[in-house]
Amino acid sequence: MIFGEKFRKKYALSKAGESNVKKGVFWTVVTNLLVMAGIGFLYLLMRAFMATLIDGVALPSALPYVAGVIAFAALSYLTHYQQYHYTYSVVYDEVGHVRTSLAERLRKLPLSFFAHRDLAELTETMMSDVDRLEHVWSHVLGYLYGGYISTAIIAVMALAYDWRLALACLWGVPVAFALLFGSRKVFDAYGRRAKAAGLHVADGIQETLDNMREIRATNQEERYLDGVNRRIDEFEQRMTAAELRTGLFVNAASVIMRLGMSTTVLVGATLILSGSIDFMTFFMFLLMVTRVYAPFDQSLALIAEVFVSDVSVARLNEIFDAREAAGSESFLPAGHDIVFDRVGFSYGKGDEAALESVTFTAREGEVTALVGPSGSGKSTCARLAARLWDHDSGTLTVGGVEVLDVDPETLMGDFSMVFQDVTLFDDTVMENIRLGRRGATDEEVLAAASAANCDEFVSRLPDGYATKIGENGARLSGGERQRISIARALLKDAPVVLLDEATASLDVENETKVQGALSRLLAEKTVLVIAHRMRTVMGANKIVVLDDGRVVEQGTPQELLERDGTFARMVALQSQSATWSL
Repeated sequence: MIFGEKFRKKYALSKAGESNVKKGVFWTVVTNLLVMAGIGFLYLLMRAFMATLIDGVALPSALPYVAGVIAFAALSYLTHYQQYHYTYSVVYDEVGHVRTSLAERLRKLPLSFFAHRDLAELTETMMSDVDRLEHVWSHVLGYLYGGYISTAIIAVMALAYDWRLALACLWGVPVAFALLFGSRKVFDAYGRRAKAAGLHVADGIQETLDNMREIRATNQEERYLDGVNRRIDEFEQRMTAAELRTGLFVNAASVIMRLGMSTTVLVGATLILSGSIDFMTFFMFLLMVTRVYAPFDQSLALIAEVFVSDVSVARLNEIFDAREAAGSESFLPAGHDIVFDRVGFSYGKGDEAALESVTFTAREGEVTALVGPSGSGKSTCARLAARLWDHDSGTLTVGGVEVLDVDPETLMGDFSMVFQDVTLFDDTVMENIRLGRRGATDEEVLAAASAANCDEFVSRLPDGYATKIGENGARLSGGERQRISIARALLKDAPVVLLDEATASLDVENETKVQGALSRLLAEKTVLVIAHRMRTVMGANKIVVLDDGRVVEQGTPQELLERDGTFARMVALQSQSATWSL
């Protein structure tokens, strides 16, 4: 079978997309055969006309011929319309479907999938790769496979009529495609290099935009622009090399294919002179040879896109084939104690373990603080608890339920997160807070905002809660953005709260306001707090001290101070630094 799962995989098509390609191929075959039928009709008309001139036979009634022309025109319009619809119009739906499916797939993948991929690569896949495949789906597949089938049918009929003229007419088609597909390794090699250079350009632009503030602050504009320009020049050179080689092979194939016209004339003239065929047979093959190559014209011009698209297909399939973070959509925990039992985790195969045999319990209704030096595994524990990543060994339960057995989105319904880096959207304050719980009423949003101490700064905005705050809250200060994040968490009112350095970058005044909002959020919840400031965790019910991915101490703040261990040393060091002066 031409079509099926392998075909869909080969061109990254959905089932609906494959069905539309089938229809496009069918109507292309019908259209091509109809064109040949028109040539046959013209052949019959010319034979009747020649019989009148040579043999004196009276011309038959013109009515059948006029009716035939009208029927041919109507059928031609119908088949061309259907062909256009199933090779072009429906493809735009397929493009939208594939992009939506990609986005949905990315939403369901674990964060481990994104660990070794950057934003530029994923953006390139979502936009450029799908855009390139759109040309393949619309401009190539229907015409190419339709041309294969219709030419095969025409070849069988022509061979049955006169095998000598048929071979003279059609020999160039298999030779031309053998040349193209035989040189595919060359296309693939240059296509991959050009693709890598294009991604290199996208990375450079993305990096420049992301670090614009630092670039200007260190007077590095010229160096960065030079680097981006070099990447663009390299991309241009590789694209030129790829296009040049593609053009040479494609044009050579086109020339070889059309040599069939010359061989048809040569063989036909020889056969006429020898008396093997009559002129009208020769005339019919001359008409056929003018049209038999037409189905391949467009697909030949874009056949290189099929070869280059292999890279795009591979990247799309890599996303579609990636293992989802699946699990049960039913989550019925017995409370919300978070229990780590000999949990181990590493960020990738061959990477050093980020956590080794971590064991502790964060109880419901208590604040459990995770402290330790940078890189000790504090944030990793929080991510594993919410199943932003999947642990490699041990068990991690919430309310007695293993988190790996629960669908991440279902599990996330019981978690609220407040991070140091807040993500906001270029929308109103009201809608940014409403992200905490879809469908919340304005009154509920305003109540959460008031509890998070947002009223103070929102009252100064030109349109209050209807004010748009710019991309990622550009019009707000760090403390104001943080309070919006807390308002979201308050609105969600989830039983588990994760705080990751929520007040680390705030000034004293804003920290006081945020702490007041947090006290309302944390009441009667299971709370995991990650902090570097020891004074912010002195009120915790339990402290877990991590170092190099292991738990080295745990207990109440007073117990750990009395042990005079790692935690006590960290407190002492921070107390000493508080007395430093410039």
